[in-house]
Amino acid sequence: MEKLNLYQKLHKIQCQVMGLGKDTQGNNFKYVSGTKVLDAIKPLMNNYGILLKMEVVSIENQRNDYATKSNPNKSEILSKVMMKFTWIDVETGEKDENLFGANGQNDWDKGVGSALTYAERYFLLKFFHIANDEDDIDNPKVDEIIIDIEACTEVEQLQEIWNKNVSFQKDAKFIQAVTTQKKKLNEQK
Repeated sequence: MEKLNLYQKLHKIQCQVMGLGKDTQGNNFKYVSGTKVLDAIKPLMNNYGILLKMEVVSIENQRNDYATKSNPNKSEILSKVMMKFTWIDVETGEKDENLFGANGQNDWDKGVGSALTYAERYFLLKFFHIANDEDDIDNPKVDEIIIDIEACTEVEQLQEIWNKNVSFQKDAKFIQAVTTQKKKLNEQK
């Protein structure tokens, strides 16, 4: 296997996660959940031996008082965080540092947590240029890979496709195509 530097590994991850559809709804809008982002990226990070270290550089809290229909005396904390995200290649120790800011407003004890969660999710989406502005864009590349799966004439070829596409291993379409083709190949024996 060729030796890749940190940027080459990050580029490979970027090439494998094309888009993620919005899977969560809150406050009258849809968004991609942090779980979905991590489910797509973390297996690839593990595969390439990359860690993402997250550090809080600064936190600024501001109390916001306002009225709602159900609560005329509502108070929340707006937390503004500045984060440093550091990519680390576990084999070489090579690093890449990135600053990223985020805000979160929530009840008193949840503002910072909201900001940290938002920062992680959107740092990853923006760093890897992952599209998420259409409703059905999950892994648009999966349809191309399914064509390759259906063309497999040996189980070994199928296994190779499975191993190369870690980010799709939780995708229902991908799993179904692999399972169906494997069954066909086993029946032909």
